[in-house]
Amino acid sequence: MMTSTSLVYLIALPLAGATILLLAGRRSDKWGHLLATALSASSFFVGLYQLSLMLGRSNEQRPISQKLFEWISVGTFKIDAGLMLDQLSICFVLLITGVGTLIHIYSISYMSHDPDRRRFFAYLNLFIAAMLLLVLGDSYLNLYVGWEGVGLASYLLIGFWNQKPAYATASKKAFVMNRVGDMGLSFAIMIAFATMGTVSFTGVKAAAEHTSTAALTGIGIMLLVAATGKSAQFPLQAWLGDAMAGPTPVSALIHAATMVTAGVYLITRSNFIFDAAPTAQLLVVIVGAITLMFGALIGTAKDDIKKALAASTMSQIGYMILGAGLGPVGYAFAIMHLLTHGFFKAGMFLGAGSVMHGMNDEVNMRKYGALRKFMPITFATFGLGYLAILGVPPFAGFYSKDMIIETAFNSGGIKGLILGSVTLLGAGITAFYMTRVMILTFTGKSRWDDEAHPHESPWLMWLPMAILAIGSVTSGYLLSHGDALVNWLSPLFESHEEHEELLSPMLVSGLALTMVAIGVAIAFLKYSRNDVSDVAPENVSIFTRIARQDLLQDRFNETVFMRTGQVLTKVLVKTDEVVIDGAVRTVGRATLGSGASLRGVQSGFVRSYAALILVGAVALIAAIWVVTQ
Repeated sequence: MMTSTSLVYLIALPLAGATILLLAGRRSDKWGHLLATALSASSFFVGLYQLSLMLGRSNEQRPISQKLFEWISVGTFKIDAGLMLDQLSICFVLLITGVGTLIHIYSISYMSHDPDRRRFFAYLNLFIAAMLLLVLGDSYLNLYVGWEGVGLASYLLIGFWNQKPAYATASKKAFVMNRVGDMGLSFAIMIAFATMGTVSFTGVKAAAEHTSTAALTGIGIMLLVAATGKSAQFPLQAWLGDAMAGPTPVSALIHAATMVTAGVYLITRSNFIFDAAPTAQLLVVIVGAITLMFGALIGTAKDDIKKALAASTMSQIGYMILGAGLGPVGYAFAIMHLLTHGFFKAGMFLGAGSVMHGMNDEVNMRKYGALRKFMPITFATFGLGYLAILGVPPFAGFYSKDMIIETAFNSGGIKGLILGSVTLLGAGITAFYMTRVMILTFTGKSRWDDEAHPHESPWLMWLPMAILAIGSVTSGYLLSHGDALVNWLSPLFESHEEHEELLSPMLVSGLALTMVAIGVAIAFLKYSRNDVSDVAPENVSIFTRIARQDLLQDRFNETVFMRTGQVLTKVLVKTDEVVIDGAVRTVGRATLGSGASLRGVQSGFVRSYAALILVGAVALIAAIWVVTQ
């Protein structure tokens, strides 16, 4: 692995921006947003420079590393703070900094009237820096630092408007649920060190060949737990919908370029663990399959445009997790879908923010309608993202999602039929709820009140949307043409014998497009031909009521974990009071009682002390006499 001295600049630039803006305070209000945007863009250009250098080297020489300093040295546990850039991490670097910079530019206008805009941009830079550290760390422990930094930044940004109690609660919910997942990463690191004596990626990969399957399975399961927390996968997905409390650019950054992509990175980076632990790999597939359906079903019932898109993200990340769980043939396709998703999902979230900007911050799609006439650029850019997520050719999702569906079918046997059917059904439901979003927002009759004055957003907002829309159209073709991304990433993934092809790519595409057409048709018949009420109807099916409540995920967590935890806490408190504190109090009372008894001996009279000395002396003489007889 070659060595480089410039990797640190990728992280240092946005980190410097966050530090300067937070320390400068109000003095940077007039220029802080410009500095943060410039530093994020500078990091992107450093990434492009590193890519150009990487392209000029052979596959074996492309990965580069940089040791920063010796971090931990305790006995045999030695860890350097180091960075590593290879074919996988450069994909994430460009996504994080490229899409992140566009979100910075958008935010200049979107947050222009917020008195704390400078602080908002400081947190954005911190988010970028933490995510870069996550994907550039050369060990699980270095990754863990970025992992926690991402959790901190998301907490600060989700609760940015924390003067609203609901928003503060949402940020705490995301933070706590992610801490549950983070315990998985902590345990994985501990198991790796205990069994392998190292936590570096290269060291763990080399040691995996000689490590027991049980240990590798334990590490894999704990890594999966960590991924479910960060990427909002079952069963730790409940925080994602509430995270929409933050400003809309935050939602775009979390969903497209930073937080929820971290779990996919962790699993693909740990491919050597999962390839050697089939049970853990199967669990990855199961979690992905459940979540892609879970998110899709929730999306069908959401009237809040941001929460509908959040459910969509949950579902699409489920596709990526499922793809990553299919092994060497699926890793590259999972990353491909992650990259294309970064374009169209960021574009749609920024489009949602543009709609909110023109609709007095209204998020209820039932109070939209006919906005394509007033916001043509937003409609066009959002519409291109919509076609991309549906997988309509030649848009980006067609190339990436169809490859995951095809790989699922070809994974073999009953497993392949089940997974392929789930991915197809998910595509159909996605088409339904995303078409519902388009119809309720941009077509039909206007349903807004007199306070709304819809209008197109300023150019600083629609320009990033337009650039992302171009990516929504072209990225899939560019990444798949000549198997470009697969060939780029192949040196990182061990080659295995692929399963026999069950369905041809043409047939899979035909089935997927058929499901998409069915989903679009159902949504069109249900919402386009009927008047849409500006108030959600109460007389709905039990399924709709459950879907509106996120399939009862919060109620389940409250019943099983929170209430049980409260009972357990009360039992522990009572045990502490009765047993532990009781024992301490008993010792104290005994000590006080014996002290009170002995205190009577200390009268202060000399004649009493003389009498005691006499008694003692007589007793001592008597004892000596008895012993000597």
